[in-house]
Amino acid sequence: MTERIVAVDRALDILLALYHNNGEMGVSELARDLDLYKSTIHRSLASLEYKGFVQKNPENGKYWLGMKVYAMGLLVGEKFSLADVVRPYAKELFEAYGEVVNVSVLDRDPEVGYKSVIILKEFSKSKVLSVNPGVGSSSDLHISSIGKSLLAFSKDIDLMSYAEQPLKRYTENTIVSWEGMMAELKKIRQQGYAIDNEEQEIGLYCIGAPILDKRGNAIAAISISGPTVRMNREDLDEKIQKVVEISRRITQEAL
Repeated sequence: MTERIVAVDRALDILLALYHNNGEMGVSELARDLDLYKSTIHRSLASLEYKGFVQKNPENGKYWLGMKVYAMGLLVGEKFSLADVVRPYAKELFEAYGEVVNVSVLDRDPEVGYKSVIILKEFSKSKVLSVNPGVGSSSDLHISSIGKSLLAFSKDIDLMSYAEQPLKRYTENTIVSWEGMMAELKKIRQQGYAIDNEEQEIGLYCIGAPILDKRGNAIAAISISGPTVRMNREDLDEKIQKVVEISRRITQEAL
């Protein structure tokens, strides 16, 4: 269990409470919602206000998120503007085959580790998959083509540290040994794409490829997913080539 600092946790809880409330809150409201003493809330708010993370309304004494949070949000937003660049390519891939297209980025949750998070998707309501998470959904990296693409090409991940985490089995095809996963990642780096052959769910087949920055580091990944009976046909090689081509074109535009 990661050691946590109580004062930091409380300060972050206050920021999250203000965010979820979507408006100003007073000390009493925060103390009630967070089940903390008013004196504790006062001390935390004083530090947050000093650093610019909250601001006090002089007219009513209530607090709201400060300009520092706004500035940080803009910085994060620059990364997620990637979705605007990727959108026409995702649409092109979807229109080529009519299967679900996902675009995901790497995220690190201190409680559960690294995940892939969907920032964009294209799909037809007439071809909804049994596994069809929405935008903002996260999933384990080792079970999907998009997750393995991120894992193989991301220099932000310390693989030795990541290898300490158990690989959960989802199906009989899920890779659950680190020897097997390391071999899989080496193969993905060599060929430039990843396959999920019913590793997340039986009957689901996915092809994914990374979107790279100028250093060859994955900033996102794109995938196409569909039922195995439709995906694993005579045009499988064509689909793979299309996904790789699309990912490389996005990479060129994103550089």
